[in-house]
Amino acid sequence: MKVTIGGPLKLAFRPWVEGLENVPAEGPAILASNHLSFSDSFFLPAVLDRKVTFIAKAEYFTTPGVKGRLTAAFFKGVGQLPVDRSGARGAGEAAIRSGIGVLERGELFGIYPEGTRSPDGRLYRGKPGGLARVALATGAPVIPVAMIDTEKIQPPGKVVPKLMRPGIRIGRPLDFRRYQGMEHDRFVLRAVTDEVMYEIMKLSGQEYVDVYATAMKRQLAEAARAEKEAGKAAKAALTRAEKEHAGKLRAAMERADKEQAERDRPEQRRSGP
Repeated sequence: MKVTIGGPLKLAFRPWVEGLENVPAEGPAILASNHLSFSDSFFLPAVLDRKVTFIAKAEYFTTPGVKGRLTAAFFKGVGQLPVDRSGARGAGEAAIRSGIGVLERGELFGIYPEGTRSPDGRLYRGKPGGLARVALATGAPVIPVAMIDTEKIQPPGKVVPKLMRPGIRIGRPLDFRRYQGMEHDRFVLRAVTDEVMYEIMKLSGQEYVDVYATAMKRQLAEAARAEKEAGKAAKAALTRAEKEHAGKLRAAMERADKEQAERDRPEQRRSGP
């Protein structure tokens, strides 16, 4: 990935980076980043000398057809780990096991605490399961990362990416070994996650929203559906009103023609032979 994509990516977009010295040259560490774009998983590894392993949804590895096989080959080639998201709890456990395995090998594990891409560029509440449990189970340091402007490169609906300079800010490692052995305490998991999200917020300068991004996406989808249904209802009501108006106009014209015909009859009789 660094050779085939990383080099051209850096050459074309020239991403700026701050805090590279905060990533250890060796040993396990967790890179916890905000998530603005699909390209986040490419820009971050591209600027680092070390390999970063992210988890990816299993659909990237199981899609049929030529495109699906090429996608699966690419994700396997760059070391991404498939996680089945069909069940929320199962997906979380799979992500945790995958992360622990990466860190036990002394590698870098990348994770997005928000759980999904931000729907509007704001920073959303971190999910406490994956990040905190992996950190507490392994004792690996957590390095907060802020991706800057990556969502502007290829906004939804745009096919051709915009050539601009995204940014990456890497914060100082956070040590949570004081909580080791407490990875099943939900209050500790929440506290660890919130501390990481606070550091990401300071690095990114994003507005923080204390709800989950997945919940916001559902709300936006429901609002879009409601707006679409309202639009359909309004269009149907307008069509009915137009038909009713046309029917009334037609009936009025027919009555007028009939009345005119009645008025013309006596004149026709008087003017007859």
